[in-house]
Amino acid sequence: MRVPTPDHVILGLLAAQPQHGYELVAHFQSPALLGRVWTMSTSQVYAVLKRLEKQGAIVGTEVETPDAPPRTEYTISRAGRAQLDRWLADPHPSASVRRIRVEFISKLHVARLLGLPPGPIVEPQRRACERQLERLRAEAGQTASPTERLSLEFAVGQLRAALGWLDRCAAMMADDRDSLDQSKVG
Repeated sequence: MRVPTPDHVILGLLAAQPQHGYELVAHFQSPALLGRVWTMSTSQVYAVLKRLEKQGAIVGTEVETPDAPPRTEYTISRAGRAQLDRWLADPHPSASVRRIRVEFISKLHVARLLGLPPGPIVEPQRRACERQLERLRAEAGQTASPTERLSLEFAVGQLRAALGWLDRCAAMMADDRDSLDQSKVG
């Protein structure tokens, strides 16, 4: 299984608005934003920016600022937006608890910033967890090994908890979206 990378998250942050590196770093360091999801140093964020720019997913433009050296402001390119859209719409996300904690929460964060509904992100995740839960239950019922059974039962418990949590986060995201919509009207 591949390790989650912040590339798509950075594309999402830039799709929400052009930013320079230190603004992006702030997203990954603030516990209220992505600081509890990712552990990213300044140099790691800049390495991802360099990689995304080399791939043509983002474009950096030097911007003069008063009382400070020029900064590079990054914007997402068409190719980057297409890559971001594919990530957000992935119909087969991983049911790995680690991937849910990092990648799924990041998708919800980006969707919220972009004003997208959470349902198209939550439902594929739910289906992936349900399929994996079904497979693991079947395997647990067929094994004679106590160690394997314990391991499978633990994974089943994690997936049950994840499914309950998915219900709560979908409701929370919908409530949050409703309150944002109401604040725009008022």
